[in-house]
This record gives sequence, structure tokens and C-alpha cells, in this order.
Amino acid sequence: MKTTGKLIPLLSLFLMLTAGNTAAALDLTEVTTKLSSVFSSLTGDNEGTTAYRSLLIPSGGRAESLGSAYTGLSDDISYLEYNPAASSLMEQTETAIFHNAWISDSAMETIAATARINNAGFGAGVKCFYVPFSEYNAFGERVAGSYYTETTAILNASYNFLAGYYFKGIAVGANVKGVWRGVPDYTDNDTDAIISGSGLAQSGLALAGDAGILLRFNAGKFYASRDPNLRIGMNLLNAGAAFTGFGSTTGVKLDDPLPTSAAFGVSYRPVKPLLFTTEFRQPFNLQNITEYQLWSAGAGISVRITDFFGVLAGFLLKGGNPRISIGSEFEILEKVQMNVNYTLDLTSSANPVNHISLSAKIKLGDNGRAEKQKLIDAYYNEGLESFSKGDFSAAISSWQEVIKLDKLYDPAREGIRSAQNQLQLFQRIRDAQFLN
Repeated sequence: MKTTGKLIPLLSLFLMLTAGNTAAALDLTEVTTKLSSVFSSLTGDNEGTTAYRSLLIPSGGRAESLGSAYTGLSDDISYLEYNPAASSLMEQTETAIFHNAWISDSAMETIAATARINNAGFGAGVKCFYVPFSEYNAFGERVAGSYYTETTAILNASYNFLAGYYFKGIAVGANVKGVWRGVPDYTDNDTDAIISGSGLAQSGLALAGDAGILLRFNAGKFYASRDPNLRIGMNLLNAGAAFTGFGSTTGVKLDDPLPTSAAFGVSYRPVKPLLFTTEFRQPFNLQNITEYQLWSAGAGISVRITDFFGVLAGFLLKGGNPRISIGSEFEILEKVQMNVNYTLDLTSSANPVNHISLSAKIKLGDNGRAEKQKLIDAYYNEGLESFSKGDFSAAISSWQEVIKLDKLYDPAREGIRSAQNQLQLFQRIRDAQFLN
């Protein structure tokens, strides 16, 4: 069994790479041309008019495997890009690294961390998108070489309000973002000498924020678990402004609008190994609300094969370039979870190296929440046993210990009221016997 557990992740990685090589080996020109024609009507007139497009590039991992339909799920550290409310619901403290090989030799590198204290969640991350920048003179000689970069820093905070045993609360959260666009210095056309500060004049800074809400319920649930199986989420992403012209003689000015959007997503787990997600997203322009872009939608499915291995697939319909993703996640150590994902779209179908993403998450524990829950269960069961024996005072005492640990543990409160009613009833009976 241990040997099989080691072979499955290796087989998964092989299948991802094989899928990419197969796409490259086939001549997909005719297929992609037809797809472009079919979905061309979904490309709006204002497509590509926003700045800081790296904000639309996923870091990779579990979220991308599910077709980026993650607003209504957000059950791992990828929530930073989809729903900032989810940090208050994380089961584990996590740190993670992501690598996403994008198109034209570009890539996205990400490092992130998140933690939760009771009903409050916190997170932070840094994303860096980069693409080679080379400049050649009239004779075809390379005279400058560097990287164009967009680096995003994210700070997150959230809180799960009114969380209890039956109603799981309303999780609300926000991100604060700063994005620096780094343009390298370029050369003088006559001398081929690099002009100091020329890149800074085209570099820029964006300040933005995200907001999110996440609700959890039980509905159509065919397995036993305390975790709700239905999640509904909404978000507002990249609301802010960008500025450019630092170091230029004309001064700093407002840049093109950021890729702001709002989304609504749902995730549903009918049975424990099976998960469905779906999402609808509407971009809009904060500088000119009439110049909006067309909607996009995605859907994903996850199937847990064993406790340590699962497969995922997703479809994202966005403009004239639909994307199909397939991935797997597996544990290589007790606390380390890996994800391998391959995304096929009209830009990467001829190059299998593009759109391969890898992620590694390290789970660092739950800050004692599991041990606390065990203690709550022990006190609650102790109260049930006392109640069944008619020792209502002892039952109340046990359930009060539960309330000290969790003020919103509804079954303990109900038990206390029931035991108090029993004590009052016996007191009335004794009083009536005394009067007679």
C-alpha cells in the first residue's frame, strides 16, 4: 500500500506532462480556429483595456485546477486571490509556494501564509509576474536585456460573525494590495546607451482592495460531518487606482483602470469524495462604468480517490479563449500537500510547457482547535450521561464548562435549559406536596 501511495503522485505528474506533449504533437490549428470562431462573440470591445493584467493570472494550484471557480469554495490558501473572507474559516495554518509557467516565457511565482485565531483569520502573500525584456538595435544586436515585472503584495484579515453550532456564521474579509510595475531602462536609438531612469518613467504603482463574504450551510448532505457541505461566496476584486510617470518630467498621472470585477460562486459536496464548484464573474471599469467587459463563468469538479490523492478538472469560459484544466493533489508527507495542474487554451495548445503550474502547501497545525473540540465533546457527553441518570445539577455543571470553551455551542445551551426546567418541575412538585 505504501508503494502505491508513492507511485500515484509520480503517475499524476507523468499524465500532466503527457497531456501537454499530446497537445503539442497534434496539429490543432484547425480546431483552435473553429473554437476562436465559436467563442469570438464573447470578446467585448473593451477587452484588454485595463492595466496590471497580472492580477488576472492565477498563481496556480487547486484553484486553477477547478477552472478558477473558487469564490464559493476557497478552502485553502488560494483564497487570497478569490475570497478574502475565507481566512477566518481555514482549518489549518498554512504556508505555500506556487509556480505557474505562463505564455511567452513568462511565469508567476507566489509565496503566501495564513493563520486563524478562533473566528479571526489573517493572511499575507507576495506574487511576482515576470517576462523577459530584450532590446535590439537596427543591426539585430542585443543592446539591453532584463525583465518586465509586476509584483503584488497582499495583506488579509477576516472574521466569522455569529458562528455557532447550527448557524455557521457570516464570514467577512478584506485584502489590501499594492502592485509595483517594473519596466527596465531602455536605450538611446542613436548611441545604443541605456538611458538611466527611462524605465522608471513607465513604471507604475497600483493601490487596490478586495472584499468578500462566505456563507456555509448543510443541504442535500449524504454523509456524516460537522463541516457544512454547501458554500456560497461573493467578492469584489481589485477595486482601486493605478499611477504612472514616476521620475518623468511630466509628473505622476492616473494610469489605465485596474481589472476590477465582482463574482458570485457556489460549491457543493453531496458525498464526501465528490465536490462541485461554479462561478459567475462580471468585470467593470471604475473610471468609466459604461466601458465594461463581458462576463465570464467557470465550473470545476474534484474527486477524492484516497485520503492522500485526488483528481480535479475545470472549465473556464472567458472571452474568446476557453480554458480546460486538469490537475491532481496528493500528500507526499503528512503535512505537505502538492498540486500539479495543466491548463489547455488557445494560447498554450501549441506549447506543452506553458500553463503547467505546481504548488506545495505546508500545514502547520490548527492552533489547538481540534484538542479544544475534543474537550468540548467530552464535557458535553458527560452532561448527557448525568442528564440520563437524573442528576440534572451535574449535567448543568458539565454543560456550563462547554459554554466556557465555546459560548455559541447551542446544544449545551439547550441542555442547560432542559435540565433547569426539570429541576424547576421537581421543585414545584415538592412544593405542592409540602402544601398538602
